[in-house]
Amino acid sequence: MKVKGRIRTYMRFSIYLGFLLLAVTLAMYLIDLTAALILTAFTVLYFAITLTLYFYNKPVIMNELVSFATEYGQIQRKLLRELDIPYALLDEDGRIMWTNIAFETITHQPKGYNKSITTLFPTLTKDRLPNNNEVEEAVCELEFEGQDYTARLRKISLKEMAEHSDMIEAQGYDGFLIAVFLFDQTALHLALQEVDDQSLCVGMIYLDNYDEALESVEEVRQSLLVALIDRRINKYVSGLDGICRKIEKDKYMAILRKKTVAQLQENHFDLLEDIKKVSIGNEMAVTISIGLGVDGLTYAQNYEFARNAIDLALGRGGDQAVIKTPEAVTYYGGKSQQVEKSTRVKARVKAHALREIISAKDVVLVMGHHNPDADAFGSAVGIYCISRMLNKKCHIVLDRPSSDIQPLIDTFRNGPEYEDAIISGESAIEMAGNNAVLVIVDVNKPSITECPELLKFCKTVVVLDHHRAGNEVIENATLSYVEPYASSACEMISEILQYIQDNAKIRPEEADCMYSGITVDTNNFLTKTGVRTFEAAAFLRRCGADMTRVRKMFRADALEYKAKADAVSQAEIYKKVYAISICTADDLPSPTVIGAQAANELLNIRGVRASFVMTDYQGKIYISARSIDEVNVQLIMERMGGGGHMNVAACQMEGVGIAEAIGALKNTIDAMEESGEL
Repeated sequence: MKVKGRIRTYMRFSIYLGFLLLAVTLAMYLIDLTAALILTAFTVLYFAITLTLYFYNKPVIMNELVSFATEYGQIQRKLLRELDIPYALLDEDGRIMWTNIAFETITHQPKGYNKSITTLFPTLTKDRLPNNNEVEEAVCELEFEGQDYTARLRKISLKEMAEHSDMIEAQGYDGFLIAVFLFDQTALHLALQEVDDQSLCVGMIYLDNYDEALESVEEVRQSLLVALIDRRINKYVSGLDGICRKIEKDKYMAILRKKTVAQLQENHFDLLEDIKKVSIGNEMAVTISIGLGVDGLTYAQNYEFARNAIDLALGRGGDQAVIKTPEAVTYYGGKSQQVEKSTRVKARVKAHALREIISAKDVVLVMGHHNPDADAFGSAVGIYCISRMLNKKCHIVLDRPSSDIQPLIDTFRNGPEYEDAIISGESAIEMAGNNAVLVIVDVNKPSITECPELLKFCKTVVVLDHHRAGNEVIENATLSYVEPYASSACEMISEILQYIQDNAKIRPEEADCMYSGITVDTNNFLTKTGVRTFEAAAFLRRCGADMTRVRKMFRADALEYKAKADAVSQAEIYKKVYAISICTADDLPSPTVIGAQAANELLNIRGVRASFVMTDYQGKIYISARSIDEVNVQLIMERMGGGGHMNVAACQMEGVGIAEAIGALKNTIDAMEESGEL
């Protein structure tokens, strides 16, 4: 056995020193003969002793080195075997080759267990192990017998080991082992979960119909009604270990622990129903809206989340709870019909704000949603009338008008002053700038507007819509007026128009367009129709709207009427209350409109609570959903990626067929019924 490196140098150092002494002895012969002879004798004696000790002790030292190495390897093996961290070696296929005591203890397996690691940890499949690619290490989260572990898997190349071995040929050998370390993270996860549960979230609670409810009860009992509501809300929040304080006559602020939010979700925010039960003779039940801000980085951010959540709840009609986190927005409730506001104060305030905005600009651009209907075009015409009253140039952005609103366009453009009133999206982008205001009507989702790119070029944006707000909203709007209780956008703009100037008057053809929007969205005044709806219709009637002309414009031809009749006759009654049908799109200019009309017709069948008509058009499945009062179809359509109102909603599905869409609809209905959302 030979040694090398520093050990060899150290063992031969005395010999190297003897050669130096020999050189000194030779030099001494040049100086003094007697001293040189004495030094020569000493040198010979030195070499004799040194070489004797070197050759005698070398085998002894080598044996000691071998013994030490052997004992050191045993100590290493023992230390690894008794290591507190569970450790195992796997082969390339994930089969266990060696384990230490800690690993055997937590898995309750004996020494020599050589099955696949997947038999112990099902989530640790072969595809999650480091493989022959460049992945050298992997980290996985595991759960075993109620304990949480972080598994670190590291690849050990046998080729490198073989290069330093005298027994294994390294050339052409590419095998590897996998070392597995398990770190118990249970205590850490419990601590983090406890910290997360104890984090504070902010809640905003608003009374939706405070003034209307007080007006429906005797004056002497109004204070009692308010006191009962206060007591119910404070008691409910206190029962959740929270703090609740009244900040305005109809607004409350609550501070809760995050763990109570999960409890609220499990109970489906039963406070919404508890408040409705407060009654001392009031004809109108009180409803509330709840907005919660959770998981913000700071308390201020949670408060901002709560403000955004309560705005969404109110924008969706109230009587519901909204939870906003940095990642998502979740909705609960919203099953009841929206409460119509009897006062027009808000409409008057918004009208004055709109007048100020338009007066400060040179150009007004107005657009609705993609594939506009009568309400979108009629409300755009209303904004055109407002701009004319304020002596401002207005342009309606319309790229691809559908055939169902072509009669309205022809009626509106029946005059030389309307020649440049309708422009394309490209032309609108050229006009956009600091001196232009963009008014968006009948839609509040930027992605489905007629020209989404136009939003990037206009700094001043106004939103006027009657649809419930969703997760996707138009941000940084200068003025936003979203009222879900309104029957249509034309109704809202008809009210605003009357406050723009005294004795406001519009032309008969313009009144026809706006009246058409109300008629279509209310299904001839049968759906979502309130007192203010008829007041708006009366105003348009005084301006010259003719119901006979409107009816003639929306008459269907024989092919469309037959398609609608076929959709009604082929309807499937699912679970005895849901009507599901298909509208054939062949040779129809606007099949989605026929589908919506067929959905309205299906509600006339006795026992049908909601209707759904599907249309395969332009590579998409369009679903029109309708109900009277028992089912909130908006919740169903939102679950499927759409939205709308409680009684009128829709969605679009891509990449699926009619059969798959029907299956997805039925699965959604089943899931929502099981969870109690319907």
